[in-house]
This record gives sequence, structure tokens and C-alpha cells, in this order.
Amino acid sequence: MQIFVGLGNPGAKYAGNRHNIGFMALDRIAGDHGFGPWKSKFQGQIAEGRLGSEKVLLLKPETFMNLSGQSVGDAMRFYKLEPGDITVFHDELDLAPGKCRAKTGGGHAGHNGLRSIHGHIGDAYHRIRLGIGHPGRKELVAPYVLHDFSKADQQDWLDDLLRGISDGAVALAQGDTGKFQNAVALRVNPPRSSDKTQEKPVKAAAPPAAKAEADAQDTRSAFQKLADKFR
Repeated sequence: MQIFVGLGNPGAKYAGNRHNIGFMALDRIAGDHGFGPWKSKFQGQIAEGRLGSEKVLLLKPETFMNLSGQSVGDAMRFYKLEPGDITVFHDELDLAPGKCRAKTGGGHAGHNGLRSIHGHIGDAYHRIRLGIGHPGRKELVAPYVLHDFSKADQQDWLDDLLRGISDGAVALAQGDTGKFQNAVALRVNPPRSSDKTQEKPVKAAAPPAAKAEADAQDTRSAFQKLADKFR
């Protein structure tokens, strides 16, 4: 069994925030892969289902971002799992919008949700880093991540990113992060078709001189020409 964790803040107020992209990813997986209804457990919302042959628990902590580790730790201990059975989906300031990268272990880079998880289960869990871009200055980070995605973001890349995550979810559960990332890339940056529209060749018009010569050799009367046209 595995646990996929999406990071975010609970409540309608935060639902569309950049910080909640982890919640959005899990919602898309749950909807597309027929997971059961969301239920309250482990200080969060859980949904159970399968991705291929793998049993997976989706978990959205409701402790608010900076206490996410409490919920993750409770679920991991209840099912007697190891950090390697946990995959966390989270927003990533250091990646351009729409980029997706898989990572295992390492630091939390100041992300409060990851910092909390580190404190409860260590750092040896898997992560799916979902790029949201950086506002440019450190003092702008908090309002930036707690602001909703724009309509342009949703149309240009967010919906494609979430669809790609869902497309690759089975591969991710099977441990094939390369195949997972390829599935995301095919949605966000689909290959351009190399097939060119086949144009019908245009029949070249007869040169004026050749047309004049042909007309001179045609001894039919006007009536005969008209009659021949309708045969």
C-alpha cells in the first residue's frame, strides 16, 4: 500500500490558491481513477482506491500547511508503512509554472508543509514538485502562494498539468517516475505534428501561345463546340 499526500490549506477560502496545487492534483486523480468518497480521518480527508495493481490512499491534511506532518505521520504509522511508501505533491517556487519534477529525499527548501513532514517522518519520502514560478522577491512569496491561480494560468498550463498527473498516476504508483513525467510532458507540451497537409497539385495553365495554336487548329463550329461540352 502507498499513500499519496497532497499539500494545501483546508476550506473554500484557499481552494484556488497556488499553495493548494497538491490538493488539486489528488482531486484529479481521485475523480479520473474512480476512488471512493472522501472521508475524514488522520486529521485530514482520505479517499481509497487502486492505481493499476497498487492500492493507494489519497490524503489531504486539514491541519493547515505548517502542521501537515501530523496528519501524514498518523496515517503512515496506522498502516505500518515506511517513508518510502509516501509520495507528497506540493507547490514548488523554484520551478517554472507547469514544470513537474520527481524527487526523493533532500531538504525542504523553506516549504512549511515539507518542513513539518520532515519533522514527523524524516526526509526519505518521495516528492512530486509542481512548479508555480517565483514572484521575484522574498517578501512577495507569502501573498503569491496564498493567491488564486489566474484564469490565464488555468487555461495555459494548470489544467494540462493536472491531466498529465492523472495520466501518469498508475506509472507513479508502480515506481516508474520517468514514465510518469513523460505523461505530464505530453499534456503540457504535446509534440507538434510533423505531417504536412497534402496539397493537390495545381494543373498549370497552358501558355498563351500554345492555347492560341490549339484554337487555330480547332475547326469546329461554335454550335459543335457547345454540343461537345455537354457530351
